[in-house]
Amino acid sequence: MKQDYDVVIVGGGLAGNCLALALQGSGLTIAIVEASTREQLHNSPAGDRALALASGTVTMLDALGVWAQAKTLATAIKTIHVSDQGHFGKTRLAAEKEGVAALGYVITARDLEDVVAQLIAQTDIVQISPARVIGIASDQTHAHISLKQQDTSINISARLLVGADGGHSTVRKLLEIEQAVTEYQQAAIVTTIKTELAHNNVAYERFTSSGPLALLPFKQDYAVVWTRTKEDAEQLLMDSENEFLAALHACFGYKLGRFSLTAPRRSFPLTLVRAKSMHSGRVVIVGNAVHQLHPVAGQGFNLGLRDVVQLAEILLNAQQQGEDIGAEGLLQDYAVQRQKDHNTVVNFTDSLVKLFSNQSLSLAVVRNASLALLDMMPGAKKQLARYAMGFNARMPHIGTRRRI
Repeated sequence: MKQDYDVVIVGGGLAGNCLALALQGSGLTIAIVEASTREQLHNSPAGDRALALASGTVTMLDALGVWAQAKTLATAIKTIHVSDQGHFGKTRLAAEKEGVAALGYVITARDLEDVVAQLIAQTDIVQISPARVIGIASDQTHAHISLKQQDTSINISARLLVGADGGHSTVRKLLEIEQAVTEYQQAAIVTTIKTELAHNNVAYERFTSSGPLALLPFKQDYAVVWTRTKEDAEQLLMDSENEFLAALHACFGYKLGRFSLTAPRRSFPLTLVRAKSMHSGRVVIVGNAVHQLHPVAGQGFNLGLRDVVQLAEILLNAQQQGEDIGAEGLLQDYAVQRQKDHNTVVNFTDSLVKLFSNQSLSLAVVRNASLALLDMMPGAKKQLARYAMGFNARMPHIGTRRRI
């Protein structure tokens, strides 16, 4: 096995593999280290989760060569209906009014991961799997990575090490990068339902005093992401199917006819997590290793992919100019560039949670008046649509080969 690389990426999920795709063909030697086998990744229960892809994200996936295959597995969102349970405020966003084919798309994480993994398999990118990272050290020229592969110890090095290994990032822990954590005291219930009436590519975001309920059109069904208090979520998971559906109808109503479950119910706790640094030595972390968001606006993967593509842009430019791709100054520039986008998205999602997951009567008046006014103000509505489509932030470029 080769021991020295230009870039070693820890994490063979969406973030890590998309970064590898963005860098392949650049002349950089690349290796991906993943703790699980491809089969384990494919069969993970987390693969069932629905990803809401903003239009900006689709543009980036297209530049990576992913979207041509992934599109056949995705469902378009052509209308977004936003409302507040029990109140008059509501607004609608429509792809037709924005002059686009879709405001976004819905796809399972598994389907998108499989497409990306298949593309990686067609390249000369080295895959070291299954293997665990057990040590990291940086010197002036390289990051040195100690791996454990079954009973074998392996030492490799890279000019740059990238931690794309998710919310429980080993790379972040080994670097001792601290996190700022906000506990929302909420949990998200995820499942899939069939409705009597066709979805017609309409997504619903209904805000309630317990948290938002999102219904995302997916194939012929709806993917459900329902935020509740931790206690409510535990009870709803224990309830019978009929009891659960009755509670869901009580929250959403019957405008789509009766619901029936088509997938198991699962839940996960909701927190806002931000790493206090994005780099250390010759190591940088991206995606969920840096930030984990409330799902209220479906921005998590979209933000993570922008991390990946902007890092690829910086690395490709540095490579073309003969610069050191692991230099501290370059990684600091990357962190500064990403900070604004992170702050904007985090503040937006955190504000939504606090404004809409609240039983205060005065806040209810404010938020419903805001929704009603928004529906009558084309300019403000267009700005919201641009945010929903992921065009609120600067769109990165992938070198000079593919432009986003």
